[in-house]
Amino acid sequence: MVNPELVTGTMSFPHAPPTEINPNRPRVPSSTARNLFFHLADLISLYAILQPSSNYAIVTVLKSLHFHSLSPTLSTMPLITSSPSSSCSITSQTTSFGLCFSPSIISALKNSGGSGPSSVRVSKRNNAAVHGGSMSFASTNAHSRSIVDVVFEPFEEVKKELLLVPTYPHDSLARQKYTDQCEKAINDQINVEYTVSYVYHAMYAYFSRDNVALNGIAKFFKDSSDEERQHAEKLMEYQNKRGGKVKLKSMLLPWSEFDNEEKGDALHAMELALALEKLNNEKLLNLHTLAEENKDAHMADFIESEFLTEQVESIKKISEYVAQLRRVGKGHGVWHFDKVLLDAGVA
Repeated sequence: MVNPELVTGTMSFPHAPPTEINPNRPRVPSSTARNLFFHLADLISLYAILQPSSNYAIVTVLKSLHFHSLSPTLSTMPLITSSPSSSCSITSQTTSFGLCFSPSIISALKNSGGSGPSSVRVSKRNNAAVHGGSMSFASTNAHSRSIVDVVFEPFEEVKKELLLVPTYPHDSLARQKYTDQCEKAINDQINVEYTVSYVYHAMYAYFSRDNVALNGIAKFFKDSSDEERQHAEKLMEYQNKRGGKVKLKSMLLPWSEFDNEEKGDALHAMELALALEKLNNEKLLNLHTLAEENKDAHMADFIESEFLTEQVESIKKISEYVAQLRRVGKGHGVWHFDKVLLDAGVA
């Protein structure tokens, strides 16, 4: 919708040849010229209200106007209207001559809807026989838009962003609103995921021994180790995507023996896995909270959508395994549990 209170355009007065100017011809006072243009403005505005759907409307005023009172060097007059609180005064920077829209016309244009004129052009034909005036205006369309409707000025607003583009070759060009605290927290979580993967890999090695031979449990921990490593790689990809730097840290050596006289190796290892999953979930929740505190919506959404749901599902599954191993006890029940995992291919 074009604001009818803002009208832009050009007023043109072609130069008259010196031979056609009659110095003895009576000149119309400047006040009379202003009055005539005031009526022209009213005619144009009323025509815009009556015919708002026309693409181009031209109103020709069949009056003999004498512009000799104006400066003969005037060729182009820029038109800028004033604020809507007063009558729209169209003034020139090169002459005191002005064109005014009355407040009643402004009000009528405002109530006429969104099809009012978006630009006005006023021109005078310099003719030896007829001295007439004409005005034309272009209606609203997809290519004529009022300045007041612009909500985004990219070439102005991008200036402050250009100042933030780093020039140092080792600085990231993609980094935006990614705090150092979030970057460090992502690196810490990468270390957590790799450490858990390392522990699960050690469990896989233990249960695949020839004197243990619980291949179903061994496969479960191998798949779990691969999953945690994929989580670490996913975090590394995200770190690079946000313009951070991946910094891998050292990890503690995992246990290599998981035998337990009271519980048995299978239950002991599965309870340890459950504790690790809960600890990992807690660290992910802390990471999500940190993202919210730093107002990093993208990071918070990434943690929530890629990790938290999957973590809750893993906790539920391992909890069921712990409950089942506690029920069957040691011995033949463990062998049967292992066979079910191996046959079902559950990871």
